[in-house]
Amino acid sequence: EEGKREQDLYDKFKCYCKTSGGDLDKSIADAEAKIENADAALKEKTERKAQLEAELKEHTASRDEAKATMKEATALREKDAAAFAKDKADLETNIAAITKAVAALEKGAGSAFLQTPAVSAVRTWAMERASLPDESRQELLSFLSGGSSDTYAPQSGEITGILKMMGDE
Repeated sequence: EEGKREQDLYDKFKCYCKTSGGDLDKSIADAEAKIENADAALKEKTERKAQLEAELKEHTASRDEAKATMKEATALREKDAAAFAKDKADLETNIAAITKAVAALEKGAGSAFLQTPAVSAVRTWAMERASLPDESRQELLSFLSGGSSDTYAPQSGEITGILKMMGDE
């Protein structure tokens, strides 16, 4: 009986080796395919990571360049704003001086106006900035210098007209 039992065990073991060998070969082939797939996926993901790192570096440089450009533009705008504020203040001062001059001349107080500080602002404006014909400029500067104050006739209104024209600029 022991021989029969050994024969049964031998037959079972032999059957197991025959049938499981095919399963084992199949599982080995499946595992090798999975390894190949995992290697390919790892390679693909490594390449994608390198690409993303390169893009990140490029975009970081681009962002830094944009920040520098914005900083330069902001500095330029601030400089322009300061220049504008200065010009605006100068123009407002000149407009006020011209307005005072016109009012004084229309009241017939031309010689009194020539004694005010506004004369210097009007004179500077007439010499440096006003776009006047040379003849009008000379006549106005002569009046403001007091050179023709003795002969000035308030009724003529020519100086007042020149000043109003300057104020309209």
